[in-house]
Amino acid sequence: MAEKFNRATFTRSFLRHVTRIKAPDEMLAEAKEQGLEKTLGVWDLIILGVGAIIGSGIFAVVGIAAAGSADGSSVGAGPALIISMIIAAIACIFSALCYSEFATMIPVAGGAYTYTFATLGEFAAWMVGWVLMLEYAIGFIAVACAWSNHFIQFLAGFENVLPHWLAHPPAWLTHDIFSVGKMLAEDPNIYVPRILGIPICINLPAILIVLLITAILVKGTKDSAKMAGVMVFIKLAVIALFIFAGAFFVTPSNWTPFAPNGATGIFAGAFLIFFAYIGFDALATAAEECKNPQKDLPIGIIGSLLITTLVYVLVALVLTGLQKTSGGGVPRAFLDAPMAYCMLHTGQSWTTYISYLISIGSLAGLTSVLLVLEMAATRILFAMSRDHFISARFQKIHPKYKTPVLLTWTVGVLAVVGILTLNLDVAAELCNFGTFTSFIIVCIAVLILRHTDPDRPRPFKVPFSPITPALGIICCGGLMIYKTVQSGSSALLFPVWLGIGAIIYILYGFIKNRNNENKLHKEFVRSAQETQEEIK
Repeated sequence: MAEKFNRATFTRSFLRHVTRIKAPDEMLAEAKEQGLEKTLGVWDLIILGVGAIIGSGIFAVVGIAAAGSADGSSVGAGPALIISMIIAAIACIFSALCYSEFATMIPVAGGAYTYTFATLGEFAAWMVGWVLMLEYAIGFIAVACAWSNHFIQFLAGFENVLPHWLAHPPAWLTHDIFSVGKMLAEDPNIYVPRILGIPICINLPAILIVLLITAILVKGTKDSAKMAGVMVFIKLAVIALFIFAGAFFVTPSNWTPFAPNGATGIFAGAFLIFFAYIGFDALATAAEECKNPQKDLPIGIIGSLLITTLVYVLVALVLTGLQKTSGGGVPRAFLDAPMAYCMLHTGQSWTTYISYLISIGSLAGLTSVLLVLEMAATRILFAMSRDHFISARFQKIHPKYKTPVLLTWTVGVLAVVGILTLNLDVAAELCNFGTFTSFIIVCIAVLILRHTDPDRPRPFKVPFSPITPALGIICCGGLMIYKTVQSGSSALLFPVWLGIGAIIYILYGFIKNRNNENKLHKEFVRSAQETQEEIK
Protein backbone atom coordinates (compact mmCIF):
# COMPACT_ATOMS: atom_id res chain seq x y z
CA MET A 1 0.00 0.00 0.00
CA ALA A 2 2.79 2.36 0.90
CA GLU A 3 4.50 1.58 -2.40
CA LYS A 4 1.39 2.49 -4.37
CA PHE A 5 1.01 5.72 -2.41
CA ASN A 6 4.60 6.74 -3.04
CA ARG A 7 4.28 5.97 -6.72
CA ALA A 8 1.12 8.02 -6.98
CA THR A 9 2.76 10.85 -5.08
CA PHE A 10 5.73 10.79 -7.42
CA THR A 11 3.43 10.83 -10.45
CA ARG A 12 1.50 13.82 -9.13
CA SER A 13 4.75 15.63 -8.31
CA PHE A 14 6.17 14.89 -11.76
CA LEU A 15 3.07 16.10 -13.54
CA ARG A 16 2.96 19.21 -11.37
CA HIS A 17 6.53 20.09 -12.29
CA VAL A 18 6.34 19.38 -16.04
CA THR A 19 3.20 21.51 -16.31
CA ARG A 20 4.66 24.30 -14.14
CA ILE A 21 3.97 27.68 -15.71
CA LYS A 22 6.42 30.51 -15.36
CA ALA A 23 4.50 33.71 -14.80
CA PRO A 24 5.23 36.61 -17.18
CA ASP A 25 5.96 38.86 -14.19
CA GLU A 26 8.71 36.47 -13.07
CA MET A 27 10.22 36.52 -16.56
CA LEU A 28 10.18 40.32 -16.65
CA ALA A 29 11.80 40.52 -13.20
CA GLU A 30 14.63 38.19 -14.25
CA ALA A 31 15.22 40.16 -17.44
CA LYS A 32 15.37 43.40 -15.45
CA GLU A 33 17.83 41.94 -12.94
CA GLN A 34 20.21 40.37 -15.46
CA GLY A 35 19.20 41.34 -18.95
CA LEU A 36 20.81 42.13 -22.24
CA GLU A 37 21.64 45.67 -23.29
CA LYS A 38 18.74 47.57 -24.89
CA THR A 39 20.12 48.96 -28.13
CA LEU A 40 17.56 48.22 -30.87
CA GLY A 41 15.18 50.86 -32.21
CA VAL A 42 12.32 50.49 -34.69
CA TRP A 43 14.53 50.90 -37.77
CA ASP A 44 17.02 48.38 -36.41
CA LEU A 45 14.16 45.89 -36.07
CA ILE A 46 12.86 46.53 -39.58
CA ILE A 47 16.37 46.13 -40.99
CA LEU A 48 16.92 42.90 -39.05
CA GLY A 49 13.49 41.63 -40.12
CA VAL A 50 14.02 42.38 -43.82
CA GLY A 51 17.54 41.01 -43.49
CA ALA A 52 16.25 37.76 -42.01
CA ILE A 53 13.45 37.28 -44.55
CA ILE A 54 15.00 38.30 -47.88
CA GLY A 55 17.70 35.72 -48.42
CA SER A 56 18.30 33.02 -51.00
CA GLY A 57 14.54 32.54 -51.54
CA ILE A 58 14.05 35.54 -53.81
CA PHE A 59 17.23 34.74 -55.73
CA ALA A 60 16.50 31.04 -56.29
CA VAL A 61 13.16 29.61 -55.12
CA VAL A 62 11.10 32.17 -57.03
CA GLY A 63 12.08 30.55 -60.35
CA ILE A 64 10.74 27.12 -59.35
CA ALA A 65 7.62 28.70 -57.82
CA ALA A 66 6.88 30.37 -61.17
CA ALA A 67 7.79 27.61 -63.64
CA GLY A 68 7.70 24.41 -61.58
CA SER A 69 10.51 21.96 -60.83
CA ALA A 70 12.84 20.66 -63.52
CA ASP A 71 11.79 17.04 -62.98
CA GLY A 72 8.09 17.87 -63.26
CA SER A 73 7.33 16.83 -59.68
CA SER A 74 5.70 20.21 -58.99
CA VAL A 75 3.89 22.72 -61.19
CA GLY A 76 4.45 26.44 -61.23
CA ALA A 77 2.12 29.38 -60.71
CA GLY A 78 3.24 31.23 -63.83
CA PRO A 79 2.53 34.99 -63.80
CA ALA A 80 -0.02 34.26 -61.05
CA LEU A 81 3.03 34.00 -58.81
CA ILE A 82 2.09 37.44 -57.46
CA ILE A 83 -1.10 35.86 -56.06
CA SER A 84 0.97 33.03 -54.56
CA MET A 85 3.16 35.60 -52.83
CA ILE A 86 0.18 37.46 -51.39
CA ILE A 87 -1.34 34.18 -50.12
CA ALA A 88 1.95 33.21 -48.45
CA ALA A 89 2.23 36.68 -46.89
CA ILE A 90 -1.31 36.46 -45.48
CA ALA A 91 -0.54 33.02 -44.01
CA CYS A 92 2.52 34.52 -42.29
CA ILE A 93 0.64 37.62 -41.09
CA PHE A 94 -1.67 35.53 -38.88
CA SER A 95 1.30 34.10 -37.00
CA ALA A 96 3.18 37.43 -37.06
CA LEU A 97 0.30 39.17 -35.28
CA CYS A 98 0.38 36.52 -32.54
CA TYR A 99 4.14 36.94 -32.16
CA SER A 100 3.63 40.71 -31.88
CA GLU A 101 1.11 40.39 -29.02
CA PHE A 102 3.45 38.19 -27.00
CA ALA A 103 6.59 40.17 -27.80
CA THR A 104 5.03 43.39 -26.48
CA MET A 105 3.48 41.69 -23.45
CA ILE A 106 6.59 39.68 -22.44
CA PRO A 107 9.57 41.52 -23.99
CA VAL A 108 12.29 39.09 -22.91
CA ALA A 109 14.71 36.84 -24.79
CA GLY A 110 13.49 33.48 -26.03
CA GLY A 111 10.61 34.10 -28.44
CA ALA A 112 8.24 31.14 -28.81
CA TYR A 113 10.08 29.25 -26.03
CA THR A 114 9.29 32.00 -23.53
CA TYR A 115 5.66 32.31 -24.64
CA THR A 116 5.15 28.56 -24.29
CA PHE A 117 6.59 28.55 -20.76
CA ALA A 118 4.06 31.23 -19.80
CA THR A 119 1.08 29.26 -21.11
CA LEU A 120 1.67 25.52 -21.62
CA GLY A 121 4.25 24.78 -18.94
CA GLU A 122 7.82 23.62 -18.45
CA PHE A 123 7.90 20.48 -20.58
CA ALA A 124 6.14 22.09 -23.54
CA ALA A 125 8.55 25.05 -23.31
CA TRP A 126 11.55 22.72 -23.36
CA MET A 127 10.18 20.92 -26.42
CA VAL A 128 9.51 24.20 -28.24
CA GLY A 129 13.05 25.33 -27.40
CA TRP A 130 14.31 22.01 -28.75
CA VAL A 131 12.31 22.54 -31.95
CA LEU A 132 13.53 26.14 -32.30
CA MET A 133 17.11 24.90 -32.10
CA LEU A 134 16.25 22.74 -35.08
CA GLU A 135 14.87 25.75 -36.94
CA TYR A 136 17.55 28.32 -36.15
CA ALA A 137 20.71 26.29 -35.60
CA ILE A 138 20.20 23.95 -38.56
CA GLY A 139 18.94 26.87 -40.63
CA PHE A 140 22.12 28.75 -39.73
CA ILE A 141 24.28 25.86 -40.94
CA ALA A 142 22.23 25.42 -44.14
CA VAL A 143 22.41 29.12 -45.02
CA ALA A 144 26.18 29.13 -44.36
CA CYS A 145 26.57 26.31 -46.89
CA ALA A 146 24.32 28.17 -49.35
CA TRP A 147 26.50 31.26 -48.85
CA SER A 148 29.54 29.14 -49.67
CA ASN A 149 27.88 27.86 -52.87
CA HIS A 150 27.09 31.40 -54.06
CA PHE A 151 30.60 32.54 -53.13
CA ILE A 152 32.17 29.72 -55.14
CA GLN A 153 29.98 30.56 -58.12
CA PHE A 154 31.03 34.20 -57.79
CA LEU A 155 34.69 33.16 -57.88
CA ALA A 156 34.16 30.88 -60.88
CA GLY A 157 35.69 33.44 -63.20
CA PHE A 158 38.91 33.63 -61.22
CA GLU A 159 41.67 31.06 -61.44
CA ASN A 160 43.33 29.31 -58.51
CA VAL A 161 41.61 31.36 -55.81
CA LEU A 162 40.83 28.29 -53.71
CA PRO A 163 41.81 24.67 -54.31
CA HIS A 164 38.79 22.46 -54.90
CA TRP A 165 39.23 20.45 -51.72
CA LEU A 166 38.95 23.64 -49.62
CA ALA A 167 35.78 24.86 -51.30
CA HIS A 168 33.42 21.89 -51.21
CA PRO A 169 31.53 19.85 -48.62
CA PRO A 170 32.90 16.57 -47.25
CA ALA A 171 32.58 13.49 -49.42
CA TRP A 172 29.66 11.97 -47.53
CA LEU A 173 27.52 15.11 -47.91
CA THR A 174 25.43 15.44 -51.06
CA HIS A 175 23.24 18.44 -50.27
CA ASP A 176 24.27 20.46 -53.30
CA ILE A 177 25.82 20.27 -56.77
CA PHE A 178 29.30 20.67 -55.33
CA SER A 179 29.53 17.15 -53.93
CA VAL A 180 32.96 15.55 -54.16
CA GLY A 181 31.66 12.66 -56.25
CA LYS A 182 30.27 14.92 -58.94
CA MET A 183 33.37 17.10 -58.86
CA LEU A 184 35.73 14.15 -59.44
CA ALA A 185 33.46 12.64 -62.10
CA GLU A 186 33.59 15.83 -64.12
CA ASP A 187 37.35 16.23 -63.79
CA PRO A 188 39.34 13.25 -62.42
CA ASN A 189 42.55 15.31 -62.53
CA ILE A 190 41.36 17.56 -59.70
CA TYR A 191 43.57 17.06 -56.65
CA VAL A 192 41.74 15.90 -53.54
CA PRO A 193 43.76 14.65 -50.53
CA ARG A 194 42.76 11.28 -49.13
CA ILE A 195 42.97 9.67 -45.71
CA LEU A 196 42.55 5.88 -45.70
CA GLY A 197 41.24 6.15 -49.24
CA ILE A 198 38.50 8.63 -48.32
CA PRO A 199 38.56 11.93 -50.25
CA ILE A 200 38.86 14.82 -47.81
CA CYS A 201 37.16 18.11 -48.58
CA ILE A 202 36.47 21.04 -46.26
CA ASN A 203 33.87 23.71 -46.94
CA LEU A 204 36.26 26.47 -45.90
CA PRO A 205 34.14 29.46 -47.09
CA ALA A 206 31.18 28.25 -45.00
CA ILE A 207 33.38 27.81 -41.93
CA LEU A 208 35.00 31.23 -42.30
CA ILE A 209 31.68 33.08 -42.73
CA VAL A 210 30.30 31.34 -39.60
CA LEU A 211 33.32 32.40 -37.53
CA LEU A 212 33.12 35.96 -38.89
CA ILE A 213 29.41 36.27 -38.09
CA THR A 214 30.03 34.88 -34.60
CA ALA A 215 32.77 37.43 -33.92
CA ILE A 216 30.51 40.27 -35.08
CA LEU A 217 27.66 39.11 -32.81
CA VAL A 218 30.01 38.96 -29.82
CA LYS A 219 30.89 42.62 -30.36
CA GLY A 220 27.30 43.66 -29.79
CA THR A 221 23.77 43.61 -31.15
CA LYS A 222 23.99 47.23 -32.29
CA ASP A 223 27.09 46.52 -34.40
CA SER A 224 25.36 43.45 -35.80
CA ALA A 225 22.34 45.55 -36.72
CA LYS A 226 24.62 48.06 -38.47
CA MET A 227 26.23 45.31 -40.54
CA ALA A 228 22.81 43.84 -41.30
CA GLY A 229 21.76 47.32 -42.42
CA VAL A 230 24.64 47.48 -44.91
CA MET A 231 23.79 44.01 -46.25
CA VAL A 232 20.09 44.86 -46.52
CA PHE A 233 20.93 48.07 -48.41
CA ILE A 234 23.12 46.16 -50.88
CA LYS A 235 20.60 43.44 -51.64
CA LEU A 236 17.64 45.84 -51.88
CA ALA A 237 19.69 48.09 -54.18
CA VAL A 238 20.52 45.08 -56.37
CA ILE A 239 16.89 43.94 -56.44
CA ALA A 240 15.75 47.50 -57.28
CA LEU A 241 18.32 47.58 -60.10
CA PHE A 242 16.92 44.32 -61.47
CA ILE A 243 13.34 45.64 -61.32
CA PHE A 244 14.10 48.93 -63.09
CA ALA A 245 16.50 47.44 -65.67
CA GLY A 246 14.32 44.43 -66.35
CA ALA A 247 11.21 46.58 -66.87
CA PHE A 248 12.67 47.79 -70.20
CA PHE A 249 12.76 44.24 -71.57
CA VAL A 250 9.41 42.92 -70.33
CA THR A 251 7.31 41.14 -72.95
CA PRO A 252 3.61 41.49 -71.96
CA SER A 253 2.68 38.34 -73.91
CA ASN A 254 4.69 36.34 -71.34
CA TRP A 255 1.98 37.17 -68.80
CA THR A 256 -0.57 35.09 -70.69
CA PRO A 257 -1.92 32.68 -69.70
CA PHE A 258 -1.92 34.30 -66.28
CA ALA A 259 -2.49 31.10 -64.31
CA PRO A 260 -1.43 28.22 -66.60
CA ASN A 261 -1.91 25.58 -63.88
CA GLY A 262 -4.91 27.11 -62.17
CA ALA A 263 -5.39 26.94 -58.41
CA THR A 264 -3.02 23.96 -58.16
CA GLY A 265 -0.11 25.98 -59.49
CA ILE A 266 -0.98 29.04 -57.38
CA PHE A 267 -1.06 27.09 -54.11
CA ALA A 268 2.04 25.08 -55.04
CA GLY A 269 3.81 28.40 -55.61
CA ALA A 270 2.46 29.77 -52.33
CA PHE A 271 3.86 26.78 -50.48
CA LEU A 272 7.35 27.33 -51.91
CA ILE A 273 7.26 31.09 -51.40
CA PHE A 274 6.10 30.64 -47.79
CA PHE A 275 9.63 29.59 -46.88
CA ALA A 276 10.98 32.76 -48.46
CA TYR A 277 9.03 34.70 -45.78
CA ILE A 278 10.36 32.82 -42.77
CA GLY A 279 12.60 34.91 -40.51
CA PHE A 280 10.27 37.50 -38.99
CA ASP A 281 9.84 35.28 -35.91
CA ALA A 282 13.52 35.76 -35.10
CA LEU A 283 12.76 39.39 -34.17
CA ALA A 284 10.74 38.20 -31.18
CA THR A 285 13.84 36.54 -29.72
CA ALA A 286 15.53 39.97 -29.56
CA ALA A 287 12.66 41.61 -27.61
CA GLU A 288 14.82 42.01 -24.50
CA GLU A 289 17.27 44.16 -26.48
CA CYS A 290 14.65 46.61 -27.77
CA LYS A 291 14.55 50.17 -26.43
CA ASN A 292 10.75 50.36 -26.69
CA PRO A 293 9.45 46.83 -27.41
CA GLN A 294 5.79 47.64 -26.75
CA LYS A 295 5.71 50.13 -29.61
CA ASP A 296 8.56 49.11 -31.91
CA LEU A 297 8.27 45.31 -32.11
CA PRO A 298 4.87 45.12 -33.86
CA ILE A 299 6.06 47.76 -36.33
CA GLY A 300 9.29 45.82 -36.91
CA ILE A 301 7.58 42.45 -37.41
CA ILE A 302 4.63 43.59 -39.54
CA GLY A 303 6.64 46.29 -41.34
CA SER A 304 9.35 43.87 -42.44
CA LEU A 305 6.68 41.49 -43.80
CA LEU A 306 4.95 44.24 -45.77
CA ILE A 307 8.22 45.55 -47.26
CA THR A 308 9.21 42.02 -48.20
CA THR A 309 5.84 41.34 -49.85
CA LEU A 310 6.08 44.51 -51.95
CA VAL A 311 9.61 43.59 -53.08
CA TYR A 312 8.58 40.02 -53.90
CA VAL A 313 5.54 41.08 -55.96
CA LEU A 314 7.58 43.58 -58.03
CA VAL A 315 10.27 40.97 -58.69
CA ALA A 316 7.62 38.43 -59.74
CA LEU A 317 6.02 40.89 -62.18
CA VAL A 318 9.32 41.66 -63.91
CA LEU A 319 10.61 38.08 -63.78
CA THR A 320 7.55 36.51 -65.40
CA GLY A 321 7.53 39.33 -67.95
CA LEU A 322 11.11 38.55 -68.96
CA GLN A 323 10.78 34.76 -69.12
CA LYS A 324 7.76 32.79 -70.27
CA THR A 325 6.97 30.36 -67.46
CA SER A 326 4.17 28.33 -69.08
CA GLY A 327 4.24 25.68 -71.78
CA GLY A 328 7.41 23.94 -70.58
CA GLY A 329 10.90 24.31 -71.92
CA VAL A 330 12.06 26.64 -69.15
CA PRO A 331 15.89 26.55 -68.92
CA ARG A 332 17.39 24.91 -65.85
CA ALA A 333 19.59 27.99 -65.31
CA PHE A 334 16.42 30.06 -64.84
CA LEU A 335 15.22 27.71 -62.09
CA ASP A 336 18.56 27.87 -60.26
CA ALA A 337 19.21 31.64 -60.51
CA PRO A 338 16.24 33.33 -62.24
CA MET A 339 17.21 36.99 -61.87
CA ALA A 340 20.81 36.51 -62.95
CA TYR A 341 19.67 34.35 -65.89
CA CYS A 342 17.20 36.95 -67.15
CA MET A 343 19.81 39.70 -67.05
CA LEU A 344 22.26 37.53 -68.99
CA HIS A 345 19.73 36.92 -71.78
CA THR A 346 18.35 40.35 -72.54
CA GLY A 347 20.54 40.68 -75.61
CA GLN A 348 22.31 43.71 -74.12
CA SER A 349 25.92 43.58 -72.96
CA TRP A 350 25.42 46.07 -70.13
CA THR A 351 22.87 43.84 -68.38
CA THR A 352 25.62 41.21 -67.97
CA TYR A 353 27.16 43.40 -65.31
CA ILE A 354 23.82 43.49 -63.51
CA SER A 355 23.87 39.68 -63.32
CA TYR A 356 27.24 39.91 -61.53
CA LEU A 357 25.75 42.47 -59.13
CA ILE A 358 22.86 40.08 -58.46
CA SER A 359 25.41 37.48 -57.35
CA ILE A 360 26.82 40.05 -54.92
CA GLY A 361 23.28 40.85 -53.75
CA SER A 362 22.60 37.17 -53.04
CA LEU A 363 25.76 37.01 -50.91
CA ALA A 364 24.68 40.12 -49.01
CA GLY A 365 21.20 38.67 -48.52
CA LEU A 366 22.54 35.42 -47.13
CA THR A 367 24.96 37.27 -44.84
CA SER A 368 22.14 39.24 -43.20
CA VAL A 369 20.15 36.03 -42.75
CA LEU A 370 23.14 34.42 -41.03
CA LEU A 371 23.37 37.31 -38.57
CA VAL A 372 19.75 37.08 -37.51
CA LEU A 373 19.62 33.27 -37.35
CA GLU A 374 22.64 32.96 -35.06
CA MET A 375 21.40 35.82 -32.89
CA ALA A 376 18.02 34.07 -32.56
CA ALA A 377 19.63 30.74 -31.65
CA THR A 378 21.81 32.30 -28.95
CA ARG A 379 18.90 34.25 -27.41
CA ILE A 380 16.75 31.16 -27.11
CA LEU A 381 19.57 29.23 -25.46
CA PHE A 382 20.19 32.25 -23.20
CA ALA A 383 16.58 32.08 -22.03
CA MET A 384 16.85 28.32 -21.46
CA SER A 385 20.02 28.85 -19.45
CA ARG A 386 18.22 31.47 -17.35
CA ASP A 387 15.56 28.83 -16.65
CA HIS A 388 18.29 26.35 -15.59
CA PHE A 389 17.62 23.86 -18.38
CA ILE A 390 21.20 24.18 -19.56
CA SER A 391 24.38 25.32 -17.82
CA ALA A 392 24.23 28.68 -16.02
CA ARG A 393 27.67 29.45 -17.51
CA PHE A 394 25.88 30.40 -20.73
CA GLN A 395 24.30 33.37 -18.93
CA LYS A 396 27.71 35.07 -18.71
CA ILE A 397 27.55 38.52 -20.28
CA HIS A 398 30.62 40.16 -21.81
CA PRO A 399 31.58 43.10 -19.52
CA LYS A 400 32.18 45.44 -22.46
CA TYR A 401 29.89 44.30 -25.27
CA LYS A 402 26.97 43.13 -23.06
CA THR A 403 26.43 40.00 -25.14
CA PRO A 404 26.35 36.29 -24.16
CA VAL A 405 29.93 35.69 -25.30
CA LEU A 406 30.40 32.02 -24.28
CA LEU A 407 27.02 31.03 -25.69
CA THR A 408 27.62 32.84 -28.98
CA TRP A 409 30.99 31.18 -29.54
CA THR A 410 29.52 27.80 -28.56
CA VAL A 411 26.83 28.13 -31.22
CA GLY A 412 29.45 29.21 -33.77
CA VAL A 413 31.74 26.26 -33.04
CA LEU A 414 28.84 23.78 -33.12
CA ALA A 415 27.82 25.25 -36.49
CA VAL A 416 31.31 24.52 -37.81
CA VAL A 417 30.96 20.93 -36.59
CA GLY A 418 27.58 20.75 -38.35
CA ILE A 419 29.08 21.99 -41.62
CA LEU A 420 31.60 19.14 -41.44
CA THR A 421 29.15 16.38 -40.48
CA LEU A 422 25.49 17.05 -41.36
CA ASN A 423 23.56 15.92 -44.40
CA LEU A 424 21.62 19.10 -45.07
CA ASP A 425 19.04 17.48 -47.34
CA VAL A 426 17.48 15.84 -44.29
CA ALA A 427 18.30 18.67 -41.89
CA ALA A 428 16.54 21.26 -44.05
CA GLU A 429 13.37 19.18 -44.16
CA LEU A 430 13.36 18.86 -40.37
CA CYS A 431 13.92 22.62 -40.12
CA ASN A 432 10.66 23.23 -42.01
CA PHE A 433 8.68 21.15 -39.54
CA GLY A 434 10.26 23.02 -36.65
CA THR A 435 9.10 26.33 -38.15
CA PHE A 436 5.50 25.19 -38.58
CA THR A 437 5.40 23.75 -35.05
CA SER A 438 6.62 26.98 -33.42
CA PHE A 439 4.13 29.08 -35.40
CA ILE A 440 1.23 26.83 -34.38
CA ILE A 441 2.28 26.81 -30.71
CA VAL A 442 2.46 30.62 -30.56
CA CYS A 443 -1.03 30.93 -32.05
CA ILE A 444 -2.36 28.44 -29.47
CA ALA A 445 -0.53 30.24 -26.64
CA VAL A 446 -2.25 33.54 -27.51
CA LEU A 447 -5.66 31.88 -27.12
CA ILE A 448 -4.68 30.25 -23.81
CA LEU A 449 -3.30 33.41 -22.19
CA ARG A 450 -6.33 35.40 -23.32
CA HIS A 451 -8.36 32.93 -21.22
CA THR A 452 -6.04 32.42 -18.21
CA ASP A 453 -4.84 36.02 -17.83
CA PRO A 454 -7.36 38.27 -19.59
CA ASP A 455 -6.54 41.37 -17.51
CA ARG A 456 -2.83 41.46 -18.31
CA PRO A 457 -1.85 44.67 -20.15
CA ARG A 458 -1.44 44.04 -23.86
CA PRO A 459 0.20 46.99 -25.63
CA PHE A 460 -0.61 45.22 -28.90
CA LYS A 461 -3.59 42.90 -29.29
CA VAL A 462 -4.19 40.47 -32.12
CA PRO A 463 -7.21 41.83 -34.01
CA PHE A 464 -10.29 39.67 -34.48
CA SER A 465 -9.22 37.11 -31.88
CA PRO A 466 -9.85 34.13 -31.73
CA ILE A 467 -10.41 34.09 -35.51
CA THR A 468 -6.92 35.36 -36.41
CA PRO A 469 -4.96 32.83 -34.23
CA ALA A 470 -7.25 30.05 -35.49
CA LEU A 471 -6.50 30.99 -39.09
CA GLY A 472 -2.79 30.95 -38.25
CA ILE A 473 -3.15 27.41 -36.86
CA ILE A 474 -5.13 26.27 -39.92
CA CYS A 475 -2.68 27.78 -42.44
CA CYS A 476 0.46 26.42 -40.77
CA GLY A 477 -1.17 23.08 -39.99
CA GLY A 478 -2.31 22.71 -43.60
CA LEU A 479 1.15 23.50 -44.92
CA MET A 480 2.66 21.06 -42.40
CA ILE A 481 0.35 18.27 -43.63
CA TYR A 482 1.19 19.14 -47.24
CA LYS A 483 4.90 19.06 -46.43
CA THR A 484 4.51 15.71 -44.67
CA VAL A 485 2.95 14.19 -47.79
CA GLN A 486 5.63 15.69 -50.03
CA SER A 487 8.63 14.92 -47.84
CA GLY A 488 8.19 11.19 -47.54
CA SER A 489 10.60 9.48 -45.14
CA SER A 490 12.23 12.71 -43.91
CA ALA A 491 8.92 13.72 -42.31
CA LEU A 492 9.12 10.61 -40.11
CA LEU A 493 12.36 11.90 -38.59
CA PHE A 494 10.62 14.86 -36.94
CA PRO A 495 8.89 12.68 -34.29
CA VAL A 496 12.30 11.06 -33.73
CA TRP A 497 13.79 14.51 -33.07
CA LEU A 498 10.94 15.24 -30.62
CA GLY A 499 11.54 11.91 -28.89
CA ILE A 500 15.24 12.69 -28.44
CA GLY A 501 14.29 16.07 -26.96
CA ALA A 502 11.87 14.42 -24.49
CA ILE A 503 14.55 11.95 -23.37
CA ILE A 504 17.10 14.74 -22.84
CA TYR A 505 14.54 16.69 -20.80
CA ILE A 506 13.81 13.73 -18.51
CA LEU A 507 17.46 12.72 -18.08
CA TYR A 508 18.94 16.22 -17.83
CA GLY A 509 16.61 19.23 -18.03
CA PHE A 510 14.06 18.01 -15.48
CA ILE A 511 16.68 16.84 -12.96
CA LYS A 512 18.80 19.98 -13.36
CA ASN A 513 15.79 22.24 -12.83
CA ARG A 514 14.71 20.30 -9.73
CA ASN A 515 18.24 20.47 -8.30
CA ASN A 516 18.23 24.21 -8.81
CA GLU A 517 14.86 24.50 -7.09
CA ASN A 518 16.20 22.52 -4.12
CA LYS A 519 19.28 24.75 -3.99
CA LEU A 520 17.15 27.89 -3.98
CA HIS A 521 14.90 26.40 -1.31
CA LYS A 522 17.89 25.62 0.93
CA GLU A 523 19.23 29.14 0.43
CA PHE A 524 15.82 30.55 1.35
CA VAL A 525 15.62 28.42 4.51
CA ARG A 526 19.17 29.36 5.53
CA SER A 527 18.44 33.04 4.93
CA ALA A 528 15.27 32.79 7.02
CA GLN A 529 17.15 31.09 9.86
CA GLU A 530 19.85 33.77 9.80
CA THR A 531 17.17 36.45 9.95
CA GLN A 532 15.54 34.76 12.95
CA GLU A 533 18.88 34.53 14.73
CA GLU A 534 19.55 38.23 14.12
CA ILE A 535 16.15 39.08 15.58
CA LYS A 536 16.88 37.01 18.67
